[in-house]
Amino acid sequence: MRFDVISLFPDMFSLVRDLGVTGRAHKQERWSLGLWNPRDYTHDVHRTVDDRPYGGGPGMVMMVEPLEQAVHAAQACRAEAAATPVILMSPTGKRFDQAMAQELAAGQGAILVCGRYEGVDQRFIDRCVTHEVSLGDFVMSGGEIAALAIMDSVLRLLPGVLNDAESARQDSFHEALTGLLDSPHYTRPEQYQDMAVPAELLSGHHANISVWRRRQSLRLTAARRPDLIDAARRDGLLSKADEKFLSELE
Repeated sequence: MRFDVISLFPDMFSLVRDLGVTGRAHKQERWSLGLWNPRDYTHDVHRTVDDRPYGGGPGMVMMVEPLEQAVHAAQACRAEAAATPVILMSPTGKRFDQAMAQELAAGQGAILVCGRYEGVDQRFIDRCVTHEVSLGDFVMSGGEIAALAIMDSVLRLLPGVLNDAESARQDSFHEALTGLLDSPHYTRPEQYQDMAVPAELLSGHHANISVWRRRQSLRLTAARRPDLIDAARRDGLLSKADEKFLSELE
């Protein structure tokens, strides 16, 4: 797995390269990282990467050539450049979700492009970008934080990155949970103040624990993300037992 990142602030990516489970996986060479600053592909003394927008308006727009040359440099370091997705972090892009993370984790990685300023020249998007991706209906100062989030969500799905492979399978939104939210979690102490760990989790009865977790997942999802219940129902992912429990909640 390899990620290449096009960014004016490449130092930000030390977070995912050096820290936590992704940092450990990088040291173990389970994935690699290439960082490409568009300023390195400019030809003027000021290393200019942006200019005023045609037609007027506020802000500045990132120029085509430095971005395109940075992408070409990244592609030159990849064995299968033509098959590598070039993903632009963009508020107009498709909403990133767990299914997309799993799809990327099954591949060889991606080239992530982090925009800045008011936007990116559309000609760069038309010439180089294969996918536009958004984290949600909000705008940030640049694409770096979004790219970090995407990388973390993908890398933790790779074999051996997490200590226990079941950790990823039990995450919220994972297909193993049929796209629902995860159930609550508890650890020691068994009793804290006046709050105890649910008896089902202390029973040692794995079947009962599984039923409890499924019901808590359904309860939480119905309360906070009913759209996910609707999607699971539409896709035929809820069992008769699931439907019975949901009807009892109503």
